[in-house]
Amino acid sequence: MRDLVKSTLEEHRQVVDKMAALESEIASAGELCGNALAQGQRIYLCGNGGSAADAQHIAAELIGRFVNDRRALPAIALTTDTSALTAIGNDYGYDEVFSRQVEGLCREGDVLIAISTSGNSGNVLKAVDAAHRAGGSVIGLSGKSGGELNAKCDVSLVVPSDVTARIQEMHIVIGHLICALVEEYLGLDAD
Repeated sequence: MRDLVKSTLEEHRQVVDKMAALESEIASAGELCGNALAQGQRIYLCGNGGSAADAQHIAAELIGRFVNDRRALPAIALTTDTSALTAIGNDYGYDEVFSRQVEGLCREGDVLIAISTSGNSGNVLKAVDAAHRAGGSVIGLSGKSGGELNAKCDVSLVVPSDVTARIQEMHIVIGHLICALVEEYLGLDAD
């Protein structure tokens, strides 16, 4: 058991060390979100499974608070409306569960944060296409090779790992960094 703990922590540390190569892209993602929010736009997030939970987590940090007590920021996880998800999935198929929501909600200047550990989730890729059609920008969080998502994003953050657990761990680190950068960009502090 101790070997498993030690090897997992070592693997995590190695991925964290490699994340330094993404500093510029992470800063760009924070700036993109901060600028959109400063212009009165919204942030949408989507993903499947653990990535759905990450989408909800990041949205909650923005609309609630991250570090500072400040005004709520408009962020919506497209993974939380079970009526929309099940109706769209039933009527149009699971690949449309996010794109239909993006089509109905996303406006020019909004930002979609699309999360897929492989970068190849069909419903996430369709949401990206819908966001671009609406005039929105896309930040992609993926891993492995970045998959198809990598080429479709305005800012692509590909975690340098092939291990899903390590990729998801870094997605939350990136999400927290984006939240911190947004608060700094907007100059938000306690009211």
